[in-house]
Amino acid sequence: MKELKRIKMFRNKYYLKFVLLGLLFCLQLNAQTAINFPLISDENNATLRIDKRDAKVVSIAAEMLIDDIFKVTQKKLVTDTKNNPYQIIAGTLGQSKLIDQFVSKHKIDVSKVSGKWETYTIQVIENPSKEIKKALVIIGSDRRATAFGLLELSRMIGVSPWEWWADAVPTKKEELVIPIVTTTYGSPSVKYRGIFLNDEDWGLQRWAALNFEPETGDIGPKTYAKVFELLLRLRANTIWPAMHKCTKAFYHYPKNKEVADDYAIVIGSSHAEPMLCNINAEWNHESMGEYRYDTNAEVIKDLFKKRAKETQNFDGIYTVGMRGEHDSPMIVGEDNTDAQVSLLEQVIADQRAILNKYSKNGVDKPQAFVPYKEVLHYYQSGLKLPEDITLVWTDDNYGYIRQLSNPDEQSRSGGAGVYYHTSYWGRPHDYLWLNSTNPVLMWEEMSKAYEFKSQDLWILNCGDIKPHEYSIELFLDMAWNMNDFKKNKDISKHQTSWASREFGAKNATSISNLMHSYYTLAFKRRPEFMAWSQVEPVTKSNPTEFTQYHYGDEVSQRITDYQNLINDATAIKSKISKEQQDAFYQLVYYPVIGAANLNHKWLYAYKNKFLATQGRQSAMDFGDKSALAYKAIIKETNYFNKTMKNGKWDHIMSMAPRHLPVFSKPSYTAPTQSKIPELGLALESYQMEVNNSVINSYADVLPVFNSYTKNSYFLDVFLKGNGELTWQAKPKADWIKISKVDGKLNKNNLEERLWVTIDWEKVPKGEAKKEAPLGHDYQLIPPSYKVNSAIDFISNDTIITVGVSVFNPKLEALNNYKGFIEDKGFVSINAENYSRKNDGKEAKWEIYHGLGYSDNVSVALPRTAKSQITIENIVKNSPVLEYDFYTFNFGDVNVNVQAIPTHAFFKDRGVRCAVSIDDAEPVLLDFQTFGRSDNWKKNVLKNATIQVGKQVVNKAGKHTLKIWMVDPGVMLDQILIDLGGWKNSYAFPQETKM
Repeated sequence: MKELKRIKMFRNKYYLKFVLLGLLFCLQLNAQTAINFPLISDENNATLRIDKRDAKVVSIAAEMLIDDIFKVTQKKLVTDTKNNPYQIIAGTLGQSKLIDQFVSKHKIDVSKVSGKWETYTIQVIENPSKEIKKALVIIGSDRRATAFGLLELSRMIGVSPWEWWADAVPTKKEELVIPIVTTTYGSPSVKYRGIFLNDEDWGLQRWAALNFEPETGDIGPKTYAKVFELLLRLRANTIWPAMHKCTKAFYHYPKNKEVADDYAIVIGSSHAEPMLCNINAEWNHESMGEYRYDTNAEVIKDLFKKRAKETQNFDGIYTVGMRGEHDSPMIVGEDNTDAQVSLLEQVIADQRAILNKYSKNGVDKPQAFVPYKEVLHYYQSGLKLPEDITLVWTDDNYGYIRQLSNPDEQSRSGGAGVYYHTSYWGRPHDYLWLNSTNPVLMWEEMSKAYEFKSQDLWILNCGDIKPHEYSIELFLDMAWNMNDFKKNKDISKHQTSWASREFGAKNATSISNLMHSYYTLAFKRRPEFMAWSQVEPVTKSNPTEFTQYHYGDEVSQRITDYQNLINDATAIKSKISKEQQDAFYQLVYYPVIGAANLNHKWLYAYKNKFLATQGRQSAMDFGDKSALAYKAIIKETNYFNKTMKNGKWDHIMSMAPRHLPVFSKPSYTAPTQSKIPELGLALESYQMEVNNSVINSYADVLPVFNSYTKNSYFLDVFLKGNGELTWQAKPKADWIKISKVDGKLNKNNLEERLWVTIDWEKVPKGEAKKEAPLGHDYQLIPPSYKVNSAIDFISNDTIITVGVSVFNPKLEALNNYKGFIEDKGFVSINAENYSRKNDGKEAKWEIYHGLGYSDNVSVALPRTAKSQITIENIVKNSPVLEYDFYTFNFGDVNVNVQAIPTHAFFKDRGVRCAVSIDDAEPVLLDFQTFGRSDNWKKNVLKNATIQVGKQVVNKAGKHTLKIWMVDPGVMLDQILIDLGGWKNSYAFPQETKM
């Protein structure tokens, strides 16, 4: 009996557990069940009710929602009745009597909202009263949260945040019924999130002054109201206002701060604007003296006091510390770091005393310290900073964060933030025109910052807003909810979702792919950097690092890549609806076409100069193409400003910010003229044309064809002089294949590029001979196994012979081999294509897609893993990538490793890996740069850093390259093992793989 009783108790216990689990599941299922709420229907338009005593931003957001619904349906919500069966009831908890009564009466659980930062809930309550069938209730924890909640409905009905700023037209609908799942939104991942309007001289300021707000003649309250509206739609809450000398200070116009308060936008200021003071506009040298705290502190403090008093009743983030005027170092009498640090500490102490004096109960006075440029050096040199001040780390102006909070700093009560650039004016080169910052790079850097507790303030320097729309939205979406961006693939998903929202699901993938290609090409070289600079190794005769005669001709390949972008953008544009054409033009087409034409302008100019040295008549054609690309930029920019939307955006877009040489029309170079037509030949890997005086000679030879890499090489036939000629190409072996064997050159056809390949089924196997292939200065060991032949080019009475050398051994060791292989004296590898990888004790190698020259990088994660310092610990503990490769040579080699030029997380961390070949002891490679060195300048202009490890290949045959993590977070892009054959090129040659 006792046993039977025990069995019954056991059954009852688990039956009850099963029932409870079932009920819990049903409750969860019910909680996730969407309830359809009709905003607009044939029978009824819903009522929108708010408490007029709620914050002004709530009524602003309510009007925005009403307008949005009208744009979609041409119908308006009702606002003047309480008896409507369908009602939207929105308000701020504790600030809206309407919401407080509704919560109390219907026992709504607000525990997830009450007391939280910018948190709101949206839910539908059915039959809350006899008159109301359904109430869509929006409850905000504070005024911004309520506004965000109202505008969440705009998102749900398909209204883009860019509906005004990029003329994004929503899809029209007769009715609007939205499914509502009870959801709580927030608190946001980052407390203060916003943008910095910077370098506004050529766009935003002129547009506001001459077009949108002529009554002010400046960026004033009308313009800021539109900016604040955008920020609300993007769930942002902070702005650093425009601050150049062309713009009057934000607080010059009293209405500005009132508009900001109406929209609940927090005003901050940049690293060069202490205490919300715009030194550029507000400091008067004649009446105020020199802007030096060591000699003129009282006058400077008077300005600080004035601003603190003026803003004491408004939300603001006060930048503490001090720099010089307009992005320059602070002037200090004693030119030493200790004196600068001491003075800066006094500045901060005085500023905090002022803020304390003018603070009122209930008005928070958050403070931020921005260790930018020389101020970072002061901070690293021991500057004592009160821990309730937010540390705002900065990137190096080119997208790479210089430093983040170490474990001790991560516990500071003031927390930390990031000031990040997608637009920059300064050395080594501006990029003020187009938005070309890679979204995956931005995600990688900001997710790293978030992981290291920079979660209190994120500010994006976005220039004139346009054309940075996508980057702004991505940046602010990450700041709102970083949980949506945990993995690398989330960026691709976000971009496709963005394109789908703006231009429909059927166009989303093609637009996302187009933008991916746009960012990939720009990562290798931003459009604004195409004129090169003095810090890079170029010459007058070769004014670009892109080679025109090695590895398939980098200049021509980039021309083709950008032409493909133009073709794709044009094809997609033809599929975009008439209503969405303006938005597509602004968000996608103009940036793509602008970048393509600026590249073409310079690339064609480089071809003009290079080909003119070879005497090619075609040089002038390329000069004409360069001029056409320049004219295309003018045409598109004029359309943007003058024609589109009847001139709504006139003056917003400048095609030449700061009027730098990169934006000008390049000059022509004319080739040497000849009275008679002559055939010219130019071979891949040779800078000058073939010497016609050497007849029937093998002195001019194409690069070696390798049977294991199946190469193809180009050969140009071109016209020198005036007139017309015919030509023929006659291979001397049936295994030599040419893309064209004859033709005619004249003024309508000045040159042709031929491609030479090998029929590997017909070419004989090579015999071992102790000599190197022609045209190369490294010795093949063991013997070359080469097969030689040639191509005769015949024109009139002239025969020019071009040698063809084939490396075609039959090596049993390479039967079924799958690894990398030497070709022309080097082995080229993309880092993601490892043969094997082994995880370490704390870290492992992972792949990020959409970044780097190869479009994939290998990164050691997690970032919290310990750095491995000693060789013993590296080999014992670190994750390792292994790459199998085969060489035909042996001896000393250079292992060139290209990485993304990131900086160390903080002191005691680095940007290092270690390399070795076979069983050699690993050699450390350190990618870290310091300050604004020449190496750093080259790295950021190229978005790449290369370090070289010396190794020995002890014999011809199979080997393994090993790359160990030393520091986590290092992103490896490409590897080139140079046995002496690598010629100069901007990027590593393509992979040499079987």
